Amino acid sequence: MVLRRAPIIVAVATAALLATGASVVPTLAATAVATHETPTAARPAVAPADAEPAPAPEAATPVEANGQLSVCGVRLCNEQGKQIQLRGMSTHGTQWYSQCVDDASLDTLAYDWNADVMRISTYVQEDGYETDPARFTALVNQYIDMLTERGLYAIVDWHMLDPGDPNFNLERAKTFFTAIAERNNGRNNIIYEVANEPNGVSWQTIKGYHEQIVPVVRAKDPDAVILLGTRAWSSLGVSDGASEAEVVNNPVNASNVMYTFHFYAASHDQEYLDTLSRAADQIPMFITEFGTQDYAGEGANDFAMAQRYLDLAAQKKISWVNWNFSDDHRSGAVFTEGTCGSGSYGTDRLKEAGTWIRDRIRTADDF
Repeated sequence: MVLRRAPIIVAVATAALLATGASVVPTLAATAVATHETPTAARPAVAPADAEPAPAPEAATPVEANGQLSVCGVRLCNEQGKQIQLRGMSTHGTQWYSQCVDDASLDTLAYDWNADVMRISTYVQEDGYETDPARFTALVNQYIDMLTERGLYAIVDWHMLDPGDPNFNLERAKTFFTAIAERNNGRNNIIYEVANEPNGVSWQTIKGYHEQIVPVVRAKDPDAVILLGTRAWSSLGVSDGASEAEVVNNPVNASNVMYTFHFYAASHDQEYLDTLSRAADQIPMFITEFGTQDYAGEGANDFAMAQRYLDLAAQKKISWVNWNFSDDHRSGAVFTEGTCGSGSYGTDRLKEAGTWIRDRIRTADDF
């Protein structure tokens, strides 16, 4: 089990040292405290025989513990070949809620919530990427840097939604993923989600898009895991009356890829859960978006149904990301309105769904 690295406040117990006759060690420099490093010039004092045991070394961050991820069989594995499950949060659309992703909120996510991953939700339409490609590309890179500093994985989410045919944005996607992958190809914590929720088109059409965009990423970042959207709002086709069979029987011609599944517990019942369960035994699955409310992220929380999904995900090592890390007025946003940008993201600022999901992310990982 791996717990999380958190910021450390260093204190020197001078009185105790003087009582034993030991020399007092100089306090750490401010820069050392900020970076969790011990200055090379400082040497530990000799502890008295009855001193408290030294604290355990800081636990590894998720990326330090797991390194470059890959798909092994139908599971996500770390660089040691161990099957793992990532758990974390998705941003809301960065064109609306960029103020919710700052140093204070990401410190909270990494060091209090103990998350492994954040999904960077870059809408293409709806005042998103298409309005200013350079700005939104730079914003993704900024968030990748911030997540990397905290040892978290970053999912780069191409949040195409309306229109539902991913081919409508194919050239934009090629430009975007070329830029992101070229700039970040030396990193081992980037995961690419190349089509958020394809809808209104066949699996064959979606598959054709994936088989054009995967090589674009691979040309710049050959080792990264790539996440592929499925039919009918990434429901494996269930919301269109289909099933996982269309993907299982006609998978994308690419390696080191996983297929995405989205659910909202108050709207998506046993049929969806059963579909995910069957699919996860046959193809690599990753839940890149879910909520405890209805499909719009609104209304009452169905925590019981949501827990059934998470129990299945734990059993089958399906990684998941919850929607969403913002202070939107909807019940699906984890923070109360007015939280973002305030500098305070404590438990007193959480909505009911926020408290629930924080508790489930915080449990120790089996890395």
